[in-house]
Amino acid sequence: MDQGINITQHSSLGLLWFIGWLFSIGFLKLGFWKGALAFIIWPYMIGAHFAG
Repeated sequence: MDQGINITQHSSLGLLWFIGWLFSIGFLKLGFWKGALAFIIWPYMIGAHFAG
């Protein structure tokens, strides 16, 4: 039996999301814990910043 390794890249959307998350942490000047929380509620943090 000859089995090969098959690697498939589906999308780079995750990479774009991660880059946007890192940019947001820097732009909003969040600390470590707020940055970790923003990992989950990223759209809220951006909206709250621009709303007021």
